[in-house]
Amino acid sequence: MLQNRAVFEAKTALQAKDDQRIWFLFRGEELLVRDQEGQRATPWVGPLPASFETRDELALGVLDGKPAFACIVSDDAIAPEGTRFSPLRPLHALLDASAFDAASLGAQLVYFARHYRFCARCAHPLEAVADSRVRRCTSCAHEWYPRVSPCAIVLIHHDDRLLMTRQARYPAGMYGLVAGFVEPNESVEACAAREALEECGARVRDVRYFGSQPWPFPHQLMVGFIAEYDGGELIVDRGELEDARWFSRDALPTLPPPVSIARKMIDAWSRGDFER
Repeated sequence: MLQNRAVFEAKTALQAKDDQRIWFLFRGEELLVRDQEGQRATPWVGPLPASFETRDELALGVLDGKPAFACIVSDDAIAPEGTRFSPLRPLHALLDASAFDAASLGAQLVYFARHYRFCARCAHPLEAVADSRVRRCTSCAHEWYPRVSPCAIVLIHHDDRLLMTRQARYPAGMYGLVAGFVEPNESVEACAAREALEECGARVRDVRYFGSQPWPFPHQLMVGFIAEYDGGELIVDRGELEDARWFSRDALPTLPPPVSIARKMIDAWSRGDFER
């Protein structure tokens, strides 16, 4: 299990021997992994490959009793023998849960380090602050924190039917749920209702909290809700969606991957967990 403290004991971690460190090495958005027997994958453990040019060593926490770090490697880095670079999304089924959790945190911190290098107030370089996630301006001293973007996702049901939506980027035949980013001065519940109306013309009632999930693609916090359909003509916003339609329990389309909160909500609805 990843022990992720708000302020990680970086000094202790840095004093650990090289062979005790776990590394989540990112080439762009791809993570270096070593494939194991039984279709499992593991991050890099031990001294960094000598051929790698690295920057921004970011402390993540303690994983399986060892200090874990994320790190950026050069875009032309070549995976050592027995390893490969892989996008993070398909690794949810190959890494164990704690390692995927650490990789997800690493991906978001690496994104922050890569994209937030200069101060938006005065344009001077930012520098890392020890024992913190913050990056501080070297001129005006303004502090910048990793971005987290809250996003409402809502399962809308009516009788024995589920309203599902499809974006053009989805794999063929796959449908998901209504979702969208929270706007300034908007509650997450209000966002769920607004997105349902804007994306497909559906009014909702009895909006209830289901759960939340960090989603590192690249820095979202998905907040899930269950809602009942309360009328409205189904009109698809073609600027957002390719399609939206109702599906019955016994005729669902291809669903989002099991790791997603969308799938967890759909599975719960399919079991009848929301029936009163």
